[in-house]
Amino acid sequence: MAKVLKASTGLTGLAVATNPHHTLSALYGKILRAVSKMPQDAAYRKYTEQIVKQRADAVAKNKDIGALEKSVGCGQVEELIVQAENELILARKMLGWKPWEKLVQTAPPKQWDWPPAQILEPKV
Repeated sequence: MAKVLKASTGLTGLAVATNPHHTLSALYGKILRAVSKMPQDAAYRKYTEQIVKQRADAVAKNKDIGALEKSVGCGQVEELIVQAENELILARKMLGWKPWEKLVQTAPPKQWDWPPAQILEPKV
């Protein structure tokens, strides 16, 4: 049985991870495999791949959990696991959505303007 270094995460509903390095390595590998199926110039792939590689590198370099958490700077390892699980779900959805492909029809005028166009109140 793995030695647990802490009794609680202090976060309701979030149990202490028993083998966070293994779990994170596996999740990061799955995310990288999913994004590798996307075009290299797809924005989601470029930025997700960059972040996940940095985090995977931090997992490999920091065997101490505290050092890993400090290196990544995005919460406890248990929170990193939740983030990675959510990212994997999103990456797989993005493969289905294919947001890098051209639109089926032309976008309406001002579709991508920011801030959104003001909607004038109808005159009564």
